Amino acid sequence: MKYEPITGPVLEKLKEAVGAKNVLTDSDLLQPYSHDEVTDPAYHHMPEAVVFAETADQVAAVMRLANEYHFPVVPRGAGTGLACGAVPIYGGIVLSLEKMNHIVEINEENLYAVVEPGVRTSDLQEAAEKKGLFYAGDPCSGDSCFIGGNIATNAGGNRAVKYGTTRHQVYAIEVVSPTGKIVHLGARLQKQSTGYCLDQLVIGSEGTLGIITQATVKLLPKPKYTLDLLAIYQDREQAIGTVNKLIKAGIMPTCVEFMDNITIKSVESYLNETLQGSSDGGNYLIVEVEGTSEDDLDDKAVTLDEICTENGASSVLVADHNKIWQARKAFAEAVRAESLIVSKEDVVVPVDQEPLLLDEILRLATKYNLITRIASHAGDGNIHLNILKNEDASYEDWMQRIQQNQQELYAFIYAHGGRLSGEHGIGSKRKHLMEEFTNPDELAMMKGIKMAWDPNNILNPGKIFDVP
Repeated sequence: MKYEPITGPVLEKLKEAVGAKNVLTDSDLLQPYSHDEVTDPAYHHMPEAVVFAETADQVAAVMRLANEYHFPVVPRGAGTGLACGAVPIYGGIVLSLEKMNHIVEINEENLYAVVEPGVRTSDLQEAAEKKGLFYAGDPCSGDSCFIGGNIATNAGGNRAVKYGTTRHQVYAIEVVSPTGKIVHLGARLQKQSTGYCLDQLVIGSEGTLGIITQATVKLLPKPKYTLDLLAIYQDREQAIGTVNKLIKAGIMPTCVEFMDNITIKSVESYLNETLQGSSDGGNYLIVEVEGTSEDDLDDKAVTLDEICTENGASSVLVADHNKIWQARKAFAEAVRAESLIVSKEDVVVPVDQEPLLLDEILRLATKYNLITRIASHAGDGNIHLNILKNEDASYEDWMQRIQQNQQELYAFIYAHGGRLSGEHGIGSKRKHLMEEFTNPDELAMMKGIKMAWDPNNILNPGKIFDVP
């Protein structure tokens, strides 16, 4: 891929567009923008400049300059991605949206909010809660990630089993196109059949089809009654296998999360505290349910207890909400504390195929001598497989085993109706796997859309797939 360098005259035009204070070129200041949460330096690339936008008009001006002078633009939110989606692999500029961080409106009467892309997900949730409402998007990185990044990657999270992923929380978006036009997509409607659903095409496109500059998102009345249960299993497959039985029984949980025992111990070490059921080798199934009344909640708790026990749980406990979710959400940081060199797989299959996938993951881990840490959004079939580098292995040897594992793992996943990523996205890190395992006709359609919308391949090039 050939692009023009960011020259002195181009820098001056960028400063005119966004203000001199919003253009960085000092290498020490650029370094944090050379990577996302992927800590392996093999995936890091330095930008030539970082540009901060404060308005949609400024974003549009930057995109017009990029097309005129043919330099790549990589949009970036909080930098919490796990697929190198905001990494400037061809240089150019990183366009940061972190200064566009205003909650424009919380409309409690009509149950929606209008937000800029740099709003922290947890800040939106807190603002909604003050009005007796809640925003259903709940990625585990909610304390640090931004709404714009959630929309760009169609982030999933803990509540997806009941409320869906980020795309199900969005009414409408304001987007700057790859050629620098400001467009408004979607509408605050419950249904519509008016041409192509362009807003949903942009959502999940990882910043390759447009830059989100504002979003209108759904809010819901806050549930009055909730309960967290912790079911402890000695057998990992039995824990995962319970999920489909809960749903078939008519229980629609808000969250169903799985953690295996070795991962629980990793979290314990990171938090420096003992968690329930870890000492006897137990694996966690965390189930959160909502009820219309205390009696309704009690009835659901009894049913959940019966189903979990019938399917192999050694105990079913009422969990402390804050403590159990602190443990689940500490998973990524606990893994990072163990090793900075980690292969993070974000695989997803139909829920009924999840026990088979877990069994295959464990079989391959033994075959290729891999150190695994496993947590799962078990209610929607999304397993997070983290593979740590063996201390006594060279990086080259470890990567060879990772690649061998991926070939078998993804062949199994696609044969069972699954896909590469449940929520983290493809970015640049998984694009070679995307090219290999995606149906060629489907991939050609995606590439055709990219080339039609972004004819100069300016916006976040080299992500998801390569185009000519």
